Amino acid sequence: MKCPHCGKEHSDSAKFCENTGKELLKACPWEDCADYGKAILPMRAKFCPRCGRPLQRTAEQVMSENHLNTSEPSEQTFMVKGVEFKMIKVEGGTFSMGATSEQGSDAYDNENPVHGVTLSDYYIGETEVTQELWEAVMGSNPSWFEGNDQRPVENVSWNDCQKFIKELNRLTGKEFRLPTEAEWEYAARGGKYSRGYKYSGSNNADEVAWYRSNSGRTTHSVKTKKANELGLYDMSGNVYEWCNDWYNANYYRNSPQTNPTGPSEGEYRV
Repeated sequence: MKCPHCGKEHSDSAKFCENTGKELLKACPWEDCADYGKAILPMRAKFCPRCGRPLQRTAEQVMSENHLNTSEPSEQTFMVKGVEFKMIKVEGGTFSMGATSEQGSDAYDNENPVHGVTLSDYYIGETEVTQELWEAVMGSNPSWFEGNDQRPVENVSWNDCQKFIKELNRLTGKEFRLPTEAEWEYAARGGKYSRGYKYSGSNNADEVAWYRSNSGRTTHSVKTKKANELGLYDMSGNVYEWCNDWYNANYYRNSPQTNPTGPSEGEYRV
């Protein structure tokens, strides 16, 4: 057990942190609970007040929950002209999309209202498309920040991305596409393993993101910051990332939707 106050590992039988003297707290072990992984419950608690289930799981329950469909691996690796890239499986679920409470005052008005969205399983790239992969597929590198082909490609439009995807599908025989905004946000939040962080994988931006204050105003190689709960990198920071959806500022505000593909038309792409 890790102390939520100082980070020190303690035995499961410990009730107080030997460093700080503060009470050690339990977290709900059920991954579909909104309080999963959050060390907020006293050690004496036997049931989660959120989902009502016991805080001690039996071996049979763990095995049942962790049963995997072997026809769908947790990750897939592809190669294009000698360049590898990895897709990570995101198990579907229902989540609250938009300006949830942990975002605080950093959220924009058009991220409201918060609304529930349910998604099926899908795969998403472990990292941004690198300059190396873009050049392997397209034969050129449009990026402004060159000099390291492990940096993400940038200086590309949504339409440029569609051309890239069409060529990638031709080379691989697969059916890649951009993620929807809901798929992108669910993955950025950590999917079913989300711990409710403010940023993708941490409450500390410096742990997971390159941004104005720490980047020197340049992009950086992918996978040089900490990954999030799903093993995805740079879902906060480094570069903006295109999604498949149209953008419509009033879509959710006028009539909150659960549609996982967003509006059918708009002025811009997300």
